[in-house]
Formats: sequence, C-alpha cells, structure tokens
Amino acid sequence: MWKSRGNTENFELLDHSQIMSRSLNPSEKLFREGDPAEAVFFIESGVLRLERRTVDGRLVTVHTGRPGQLFAEASLFSDRYHCDAVAVCPSTVRVYPKAALKQALVEDPRKASHFMMMLAKQVQTLRLRMELRNVRSATDRLLQYLEVVADRSTGIVRLGGPLQDLAAEIGVTREALYRTIARAERQGLLQRSPGAIRLTKRT
Repeated sequence: MWKSRGNTENFELLDHSQIMSRSLNPSEKLFREGDPAEAVFFIESGVLRLERRTVDGRLVTVHTGRPGQLFAEASLFSDRYHCDAVAVCPSTVRVYPKAALKQALVEDPRKASHFMMMLAKQVQTLRLRMELRNVRSATDRLLQYLEVVADRSTGIVRLGGPLQDLAAEIGVTREALYRTIARAERQGLLQRSPGAIRLTKRT
C-alpha cells in the first residue's frame, strides 16, 4: 500500500531477457505453500501477503509486501515456499528465476551488493514496525510512520490500497486510524487527497 522512499533505483538484478512480469487480481495467489521455490519476486505495484494456517486452522499474515520491495526472498535458500502468497489488490511483480539470480549474485559483486542493500532496507522497515508498537499515541505512531515512508522532497505518501492496510501496518484498529487521520488533518498536520496523504508539518 505504501511506497517507501529510496526504492526507486533503476538498477536491475538480472538482464531483461531473464525477467518475467506477472499481474495478479485481488485474492489471486502468486504461489502456494509447498510449491517448488523457483523464483524471487520484486513488487512493482499493489500489495501481497504471505499467509499461513496455524495448527488450529487460523489464518495468520506472516508478512505484507509493498511496491519497491523484494518478496519471498527467503526462497532463494529454500526448496519450497513455506506460505501462501496472496494479492490484496491488483498487483504486478517482476519474477526473478532463482537459478539465474543466484548465478548473477555470485558472478557480479555490484548485483550482490545491491541485493544486500535491498534486504537491509527491508530489515529497517521491519524494525520501524516493531518500534511503532511501543509508541502509545496513535497520532504519534501514524506521523512517525508516514515521515519515514513519505517522499523526501514533497512529503507525499502514495496510497496503493485501502487505508485499513495502514491500520494493520502501525498496529491500530481501522476505526482508530480513521479518527486519528481526521484529527491530524484538523490540526493541520497532514492533508488527504484521492490516493495520497501529504505531511504538512515535518520533523
């Protein structure tokens, strides 16, 4: 849903002849648990979730992937996928065949470095989510998150899906998020427009 800043590099991990593109409809599965792990993915648009059933049958979201992020990157070192991958909204991914990607990372230090940089950014994002759980104020939690993912020059966060995804991202209920956004807008801290939120006061 949220397009993180700093993920717009044009550097490509593989030659274009080695890359495929796949579009998914809402609720369509990119792969299923137990399928052979044949590829790693890069999310160009939309939102995808990794989901798994617990022993008592509950469906748990293990990870949510957004534009500019690698997806199912752990499959690079696994024979099979360990979760279902489901599109939350219309989504498009680049498909990096695993064998070709492994070879490229071994043979080209620049590509290996770029791959590690992408992984490091995703670790930073996960740490941010964990840190936000310790922020009690819903307003502070929202503003801190938006500050991190907003475009540096404009303060704009582009929306790629429903606001309820943001609620899950920062750990509040959908109703609490709507109230928080409305309150922050009245206080002049942000502005909403179709498909975007702009921070008007930035740290």
